[in-house]
Amino acid sequence: MPKLLLTGFEPFHTHPDNPSARAAAALDGLEVGGMHVVSALLPVEPHSAGEALEALLERHQPGAVLLTGLAAGRPQVTLERVALNVMDFNIPDNAGNTYRDAPAHPHDDAPPAYLSTLPLRPLLSAWQAAGIPGHISNTAGLYLCNFVMYRARHWLTARGQGDVPCGFLHLPANPAVALAVPEDRPPLPYLPQDEITRAVRVAAEVLGQGARAHTYSD
Repeated sequence: MPKLLLTGFEPFHTHPDNPSARAAAALDGLEVGGMHVVSALLPVEPHSAGEALEALLERHQPGAVLLTGLAAGRPQVTLERVALNVMDFNIPDNAGNTYRDAPAHPHDDAPPAYLSTLPLRPLLSAWQAAGIPGHISNTAGLYLCNFVMYRARHWLTARGQGDVPCGFLHLPANPAVALAVPEDRPPLPYLPQDEITRAVRVAAEVLGQGARAHTYSD
């Protein structure tokens, strides 16, 4: 049975929880859409995240890769269209580091950007049919979410697997994240964790169906 590699991130910055970690844990080991879900938690630090991600890709040789993370402030699930070969962020990672104008991948053959190979429009259609609002974003930011999408796409492409469905799904805050916002800060939009997990599961079902059919239709 083909594998779906599903990743989430550990909590970071001031957030006490990460809905991507909870969704990944909830789906780990399940058969969804004809694929076996293998979930993993990535650290919020680029060097260790890159090493962990590439080890997972090498070990599992997945038929699809769905990377997920928190986008606190976004009101709905969001598919990312593109990842840039740039790290530039002032919010420290979990090692306490910030980056300015640094490459996500330093090799000379690393292109400026990679497009998602996820079936973006079919995913939106599946969410709409399930009553889940979704959106396509043209910027994944320049933090760890952009980083892991870029690194995964580069790893696959460099090994002749560039057609493997791979991309990033940003998730809104869950109640634990929203409740931790200080009173003097604007409130965050949020979704119940069960609804966030459902959105990830619907995405996994679409990827599994497409893997069986070897195609996607709008």
